[in-house]
Amino acid sequence: MSAHASMHAPRSHAAAAAAADPYNLKPGEHSTGTTIMAIPFDGGVVMGADSRTSTGTYIAVRVADKITQVHDRIWICRSGSAADTQALTDYIRHYLSQLAVETGRAPTVKTAAHLMRRMIYENKDNLMAGVIVGGWDVVDGGSVYNIPLGGTMMKMPFALGGSGSTYIWGLVDHKFKEGMTKDEAKALVEKAIAHAMARDGSSGGIIRTVVITEDGCDKEFIPGDKLPYGP
Repeated sequence: MSAHASMHAPRSHAAAAAAADPYNLKPGEHSTGTTIMAIPFDGGVVMGADSRTSTGTYIAVRVADKITQVHDRIWICRSGSAADTQALTDYIRHYLSQLAVETGRAPTVKTAAHLMRRMIYENKDNLMAGVIVGGWDVVDGGSVYNIPLGGTMMKMPFALGGSGSTYIWGLVDHKFKEGMTKDEAKALVEKAIAHAMARDGSSGGIIRTVVITEDGCDKEFIPGDKLPYGP
């Protein structure tokens, strides 16, 4: 076949399907093509996420909640397949509840992250799930663990995830500093996610945040017409 002819040959069915569905979703499955983020501060953690859930190029849910509580002071930001990550967080919530009853004390964020890492790694061929586990405990205070696709677990000074995160690494690297206050960490989470939502077609809607400290959890949202986008 000539070079000219090969250039115009029809694509295979597999290539066409991959182009139509870059996330390789199962029939009827929804993707939380996403921006998620978490920053620990002295005394707690700020976690944030956008709210867009999509099916290919169709926005299925505009105000999804991608920050899920799994214990009193432990939350998980979810990205990837909505079905997979919802099932995983349900399992983790159940396991942590059982652990708390058996030991008589609250589980640590590290324990929750290890449970999630094990479930994702051991089922990595069947799941599409990237999560951030964050919260406060008496051992480590505020801490954040990043578990991307495949099940690697890393304790991080801050964590980003989802399709929108690629647009804001430079911004976060520039603005982040060790020892941030609660207000500084919250402002950076909100600004970074707003910038990702402006660039990433799979991120959008509103910004949800949760601030986790020893005293409790404070959950808020910023509506789409009041996003802190700008210099």
